Amino acid sequence: MTPQSSPAGQWRVPPVLPAVKALAALVLIALGLLFAGADRIQLVLAGLAAAALLGWALRDLVAPVRLAADPEGITVIRGFAGRRRLPWAAVESIRVERRTRRGLTAETLEIDAGDSLHLFGRYDLDAPPEEVAAALTAARAAVR
Repeated sequence: MTPQSSPAGQWRVPPVLPAVKALAALVLIALGLLFAGADRIQLVLAGLAAAALLGWALRDLVAPVRLAADPEGITVIRGFAGRRRLPWAAVESIRVERRTRRGLTAETLEIDAGDSLHLFGRYDLDAPPEEVAAALTAARAAVR
């Protein structure tokens, strides 16, 4: 999701992602029930993995907005569903880190706030990190 007409905006998890995670949890439980037989350890492991996926999906539902910007600064997600407000003066740098491994390139938006580093991937933002970095840089420049 890209910001609207102003240089500020918000970026959130894609709406379909929590549903995909919940569906994957159900598939894990079904596979555990199907293949476990008398072995309860496989069923417990499938249940634990499904619970982790459901917890991850719950986080996406409780706190879908991962990053928001306005003229005063940015708000980032902190912990499971908390928020942290960073004024523009606290933001030291905004950059996109690219890494290539085994033929796949991953981009991560890095927001350095001096005492903390905030990282966001493509599926945290529902937009390319390069676009978000450009929008944040424009919002920051508009304030200065």
